[in-house]
Amino acid sequence: MKRIYLDYAATTPTRSEVVRAMLPYFTDAFGNPSGIYSYGQEAKGTIEEARVKVAELIGARDEEIVFMSGGAEADNFALTGVAYANESKGNHIITTSIEHHAVMETCKFLERRGFLVTYLPVDKYGLVTPSDVKRAITSKTILISVIHANNEIGTIEPIAEIGKVAKEAGVYFHTDAVQTVGHIPVNVNELRVDLLSMSAHKLYGPKGIGALYIRRGTKLLSFLHGGEQERGRRAGTENVPGIVGFGRAVELAKQEMSEEAERLTYLRDKLIKGLLERIDHICLNGHPQERLPNNVNISVDFVEGESMLLNLDLEDICASTGSACSSSSLEPSYVLLAMGISPEQAHGSLRLTLGKWTTEDEIERVLDILPGIVAKLRAMSPLFRGQR
Repeated sequence: MKRIYLDYAATTPTRSEVVRAMLPYFTDAFGNPSGIYSYGQEAKGTIEEARVKVAELIGARDEEIVFMSGGAEADNFALTGVAYANESKGNHIITTSIEHHAVMETCKFLERRGFLVTYLPVDKYGLVTPSDVKRAITSKTILISVIHANNEIGTIEPIAEIGKVAKEAGVYFHTDAVQTVGHIPVNVNELRVDLLSMSAHKLYGPKGIGALYIRRGTKLLSFLHGGEQERGRRAGTENVPGIVGFGRAVELAKQEMSEEAERLTYLRDKLIKGLLERIDHICLNGHPQERLPNNVNISVDFVEGESMLLNLDLEDICASTGSACSSSSLEPSYVLLAMGISPEQAHGSLRLTLGKWTTEDEIERVLDILPGIVAKLRAMSPLFRGQR
């Protein structure tokens, strides 16, 4: 039976159209973009074409797009770059308790070097309140970083409202939009952000390439040195095939986004409704409406998430218990704990994320199989037997 892949939030398959666009740049069109001869200039021109495509998707200027190795580097660059470039103004950073590891760990790094970080709480749906952001701002605040949509629970944050708060306070504002760019409308001017991180492999592009949007006039310090690539922002020979693939993936996403979001929302809601009806002692994590079109995150009482994953894998169904960056950890999700979910419930979490090749038949199969898995695991649980 065909394997069912439901971990699109972790990574997506590279589309065949994207691969075809990339192939010539591994062989025939292999020039170094820094070369002044034809091979190099052809490669440079191709990079600039991709830059325009990425910029157009998010309503930016092409010179405001800096290509990176992925979302993690973009997050690191945004936070450390602004922090060190603006030390003379202050040393305070505001973020949330449910950020991606790439932001959380960078904040911890900066704390060890004398910066002060405020980690704002979220409500039971994983939403941060703009008024909390406003109250946290001090005369020393130089940066606010709030994820656009959480990678585990799919909750979409009120970025435009927070952007308004940041702009009024004259504080730089960054958002990690890795999960949203190419999936829902993202416009940097409507969101009022100064920096925005994105990654190609989350939207059917290749791994190893992403970008950071840097609003013109934003003061930040580069941390890769040794060349003038990317207008002096990021040294190193550009990943031409990756950039070309990113550009093509963005082009396709722009064409299909609206229709695909509608299709995935239907499948998502069908899956949520079916799970809530067929399994008792279960709850949906994240906001019921303000969530990504493809995200389903549930907690199942009296069952370990890892046990559900292993049993689903035996049925050729691929899922996860949370972020791909923490899949080897046995600790409960810090995102779920921040929302007030108990450690026991957090240990019983399951994330099912849909994508381009998810079908309604696959959703039906999951609804047929998962309740049986839960029943089998609960039959072995002394905690569950005590509930009956």
